[in-house]
Order: sequence, then C-alpha cells, then structure tokens
Amino acid sequence: MQVCPNGSRAAADGAQVPLTPDELARSAAEAVAAGATEVHAHPRTPCGRESLSARVVGPVVEALRERTGVPVGVTTGAWAESGPAARLERVRSWSVLPDFASVNWHEPGAEELAGLLLSRGVGVEAGIWSGTDGAARFALSPLGPRVLRVLAEVMDPDPATAETSAHTLLAELGPAHGRPVLLHGEDGGAWPVLRLAGRLGLATRIGLEDTLFLPNGERAASNAQLVSAGLAEHGAQRDQ
Repeated sequence: MQVCPNGSRAAADGAQVPLTPDELARSAAEAVAAGATEVHAHPRTPCGRESLSARVVGPVVEALRERTGVPVGVTTGAWAESGPAARLERVRSWSVLPDFASVNWHEPGAEELAGLLLSRGVGVEAGIWSGTDGAARFALSPLGPRVLRVLAEVMDPDPATAETSAHTLLAELGPAHGRPVLLHGEDGGAWPVLRLAGRLGLATRIGLEDTLFLPNGERAASNAQLVSAGLAEHGAQRDQ
C-alpha cells in the first residue's frame, strides 16, 4: 500500500493536507505506522507551488526518508515545470535522489525523462492515465521492461463508472512489459478502484492526493486514517 500524502491539493483543501517537508514527513510517518509501505509525494516551494527544483525536492526526500524508513518517490508531472527541456535540466540537477519517480507516459518528453532517471539509478513508475494515449506509447517503449512498475491511474472520478474505466485501462495495458501494476483511482473513483485492485490482487495506493474522504463519506482527518481504511477495504476484497 503506497501513500500519496498531498498531490496537487492546496491549503484550501484543508489543514490536514501536508505541504512543507516537515508536514509531509510527519504525515507520511503516521501513514507508514498505519501500514503504508512506501510514499509518493509532490514537493512544494515555500509558497505552495509544485516544483522539481533540487532545492525543493532534496529537503522533501531527506525528511521523508529520515522519518519513514520506506522507499520515497516524487512526481515529475509536466505541470511542475515549464517544458520537457526544463524538466530534464531539473532532474539532472538533483543531488538528493528519490528511490523512484513517476513519469506520465502521455506527457511530452516522457521517454527521455524516464531514460535520464534510470541512468541516475532512480526507479521509474510509468504513469499511465486512463483517457490518454499513454498505454499505447508505453506498449512501444524500449524502456518498458526496465521500469519499476506501472502506475495505472484511473482518472474517472465517477464512482458509478470508475471500475469500468479501470477495466478498460488494464485491457489497454495488456501485459505491460511484464512489470508489476499498481492500480488506483481518484476522488469519487478512489474507493471503487481500490476495491477492484484488491479483487484482482494488484497493489494500490491511497492518500489525500487521491481522495479527501473515507469510504463512508466522512472527511478524512489524516493520511494515516485513509491508509488504515484502504488496507481494510483492499484486504476484505482480496479475501473474498
């Protein structure tokens, strides 16, 4: 169970969303104590903007690694930088390396970015979003067999259709170069897709990046609370 503590959430989403290195480390440590086995974070500048700057990424990775003792990953989403060349330059400048980083395969420059990360010894999560050509691009990628895992990301937020969207995405992925698959949803689709992952025996993730609410509809008080609920839901499906 991976925990995704903040994502692109902002302070307006509630005080429980961790933004600073210290907040992220504290929240992630609580989530690990609740059963999370790794962390995927979105580093922020002091003003709250997502960034791939070494001065921003390094302190977050160090704080998470020190407090959690589990593998630490970060995003490389295109929204965090001005273009593919800038993203490559940022990653080249990292002096503190995460254990893994997610690369969204539908974004411009994904192949080059993934290659750079692999050359630096950073594991790559191949982010394949539903509703994009990411799966088709990944199927043709010579880097496919080398990625750490495939992050199958169901972008359908409708709880009534998210599971169907997940099945479609998994079918598009096919054998996925034989790599492990982590399946997750977001917002209204987060819990239906997590349950599907349990039934299919796939890894999953949960956290305030993916949803602000518990399975019963109550507002989540923390990432740890979401992880505890996620493990219960995932395990219940797996044991059926």
